[in-house]
Amino acid sequence: MKFEAILNYISDDELSALSTQTKVNHQVKKLNGSIVFKLILYSMLEYGKPSLRVLEECFNSAEFILLANQSKIKAKYNSLSDRISSINVDYFEKIFELLFDKFNAELKEQNAIQKYDTTMVAVSSKLVQWGMKIGSKTDKKQVKFTMRLHGSLPCDFKIYTGQKYLCEDLTIPEVIYNYRYNKSSIVTFDRGVQSRNTFATLNKENILFVTRIKTSATYKILKSNRIVSVKNTPSVLLTEDLEVNFIEHSTKKPILVPFRFIRGYVKSSNEEICFVTNNFDLDAYEIADLYRKRWEIEVFFKFIKQELNFSHLLNRNLNGIKVMVYMTLILAMLIIVYKKKNNLSGYKIVKMKISNELQKSLLKEIVILSGGDPNKIVHIIDD
Repeated sequence: MKFEAILNYISDDELSALSTQTKVNHQVKKLNGSIVFKLILYSMLEYGKPSLRVLEECFNSAEFILLANQSKIKAKYNSLSDRISSINVDYFEKIFELLFDKFNAELKEQNAIQKYDTTMVAVSSKLVQWGMKIGSKTDKKQVKFTMRLHGSLPCDFKIYTGQKYLCEDLTIPEVIYNYRYNKSSIVTFDRGVQSRNTFATLNKENILFVTRIKTSATYKILKSNRIVSVKNTPSVLLTEDLEVNFIEHSTKKPILVPFRFIRGYVKSSNEEICFVTNNFDLDAYEIADLYRKRWEIEVFFKFIKQELNFSHLLNRNLNGIKVMVYMTLILAMLIIVYKKKNNLSGYKIVKMKISNELQKSLLKEIVILSGGDPNKIVHIIDD
């Protein structure tokens, strides 16, 4: 599947409709929403680590003028910075949601499991007044991004800058509760969330979850289940599958909500590992396998940091940061769909293949505009 076909999942007509809906172009003549969207997307693909200066050069390049089908207008980096800082972020959110819904249906992942985790990005405390300080020996502040993958695709995020939000028990549950697909799939998250009350609330909201828990967890055993052996060779060996009431630390009394507590150890390291879930239908090894799939969000974080420059904050205004996060996740979705549709592996080479396709498309347009016949150089512009 060509990247151009994937880009066509959102048309100029749809961009125009979203512009009207969000009023993103109110009192704006030159840097309209569609142009800003295409500029950031193209610069992230072509330049890897775009800065405001890079955006300026990209905007004024013949390639972008041709690609975006815009008139020859100029823009300085400070104008671009101001526009990104103040542009209505709802416009980018709507594009993101529209593409997610389309790609989620295309990949048939409507009922896929959800994976939640958090990543941090550091910025000098001299540049921002907000952010989380970690330790006394650094001049860096941290911005926390709690994200969600639904199946293969990113589908939501929330930014945290206050010091109290270092605690995962405050951030991951908040993002979980607000998701529209909670009732249709199982959610997984890491052991940073340990509050038994959070587990109870998830259960009350009928949200099925799987996570790890500390091996020292205290509980009252209600029932012991037989562990069904598996044909394949899993990376963990499970030894106990219990139905329990967890003991509240402060009162030392049981929380009267039943959970499954599954104990085992990692074969390669002999490390003890424990899982907790409110799913009583799947067998113990299926529960462990669901948690194993949570690792995909760790791979996703590595991908957006290494290949899409997520570790660098192009804009230090919170509105601008949200815009860039949405653009990063939009590009990530496009790359993931291209990768899956073409049965490719890795991300760096996939990104290069997409860039090559764009260059060939531009070359074809230039030949046509010059009055030439692109069929004469078909060996160059076609695979």
